Amino acid sequence: MVESLLLTHKIPRSVLVVLFTDDRQTLLIERADFAGFWQSVTGSQESDESFAATAVREVEEETGFVAAEFGGVIDLHYESAYTIYPRWRHRYPDGVTHNRERCFALRLPSTLTPTLAPREHIAFEWMPIGNAIERVGSWSNAAALRALSLQISASAAPE
Repeated sequence: MVESLLLTHKIPRSVLVVLFTDDRQTLLIERADFAGFWQSVTGSQESDESFAATAVREVEEETGFVAAEFGGVIDLHYESAYTIYPRWRHRYPDGVTHNRERCFALRLPSTLTPTLAPREHIAFEWMPIGNAIERVGSWSNAAALRALSLQISASAAPE
């Protein structure tokens, strides 16, 4: 009985995956359980799963895109720790108040139409990264978008 209770709680480690195109468009999705809350792909790590494996799984679950078909996820080498919103703390073991989030990106060839998981997200929108930074509902998502923007700029700089 105790083991089954433990399996129902989330692990306080997650990923955030920014989907983007070379012309600096990024995909945001609106949460079904929090109207007006826009975000990149996110999700909790499962037991014995690497951060990269979590990122690949969450992209497919939340958008229908298979990361390997687009060259795989890119580790942004960026992590944050944030306070879990009180409205979602019941999903974690008692006393857990913070989550560790690893950030990834996935480059898509164009602004493709995702297949949303209707229990998780109700709408999507592609927009310039700068606009997305202003639109997302969490500081950690905004920080990941800034980190990606800097990496894109650095890789586009002449040598």
